[in-house]
Amino acid sequence: MDEHETLAERFEAQRGRLRAVAHRMLGSLDEADDAVQETWLRLCRVDADEVDNLAGWLRTVITRICLDMLRSRRSRREDLADQQVLDQVSAAAQGSPPEDEAVLADSVSRALLVVLDTLEPIERITFVLHDMFAVPFRQIAPIVERTPVTAKKIASRARHKVQGTPVVPADELVRNRQVVSAFLAAARAGDLTAILAVLAPDVVRRADPVAVPPGGATEARGARAVAEGTAALAHRSQLAELALVNGTVGVVVAPRGRLLFALTFTVEDDRIAEYDVIADPARLQRLDLAVLS
Repeated sequence: MDEHETLAERFEAQRGRLRAVAHRMLGSLDEADDAVQETWLRLCRVDADEVDNLAGWLRTVITRICLDMLRSRRSRREDLADQQVLDQVSAAAQGSPPEDEAVLADSVSRALLVVLDTLEPIERITFVLHDMFAVPFRQIAPIVERTPVTAKKIASRARHKVQGTPVVPADELVRNRQVVSAFLAAARAGDLTAILAVLAPDVVRRADPVAVPPGGATEARGARAVAEGTAALAHRSQLAELALVNGTVGVVVAPRGRLLFALTFTVEDDRIAEYDVIADPARLQRLDLAVLS
């Protein structure tokens, strides 16, 4: 076995972990694979014999690649056309979940990926390395070009954003979670009877135009109308997860971890009195999103 084959074998032993790190940093399996491939190419350009700790070197390199990708992505988002968002919504509504949705759901929740996507690049990198992969701050510091103390503060700030702060009492949050969770389970199953059971008789559902199928209404009133509309869109619910939205229990719909819709609920007497389907990009950006623990 020549040196290149030996190096390739050592790299392959690290590939799974590198992909896992990149996936959490980038939220995209395709982009994670691109980052892993770029890491391999960079390894091929150095003298591997001079690398004392290959695993640490690879983690550092892929982290810096991901950081550059996150910064580039943030810049591109400012130029994202509304039509691109509309195309994404349409594709998510019409197609079945992509093959890698199962892989994504098994490895990290879509809701967490959505929340991580709200962090600044350096916050996301620091949080992922420390809180998800237990990398010490003394090792993180040189990667993000900060002192260990500063890196710790950045991770703490990111952790606070990820966890969020409920705006309702704990007992109310628990009750609302039970109601919204039951609604989501019934919606996924397309179970009309179960959906009706958690809706108030005079429930109102409002939706941004971009979230409504062609010919559909942006507003529905009454339990029967709302339940039938919800059951008809059961395929969307397969991509939905509970999250903390503006400090209370809500739902995010996020194919491949990319936010397309968010649902906010008003719960009264343990039933849903109204809910909004938010899909307008400007409104989505203004939401305060966090993981519902």
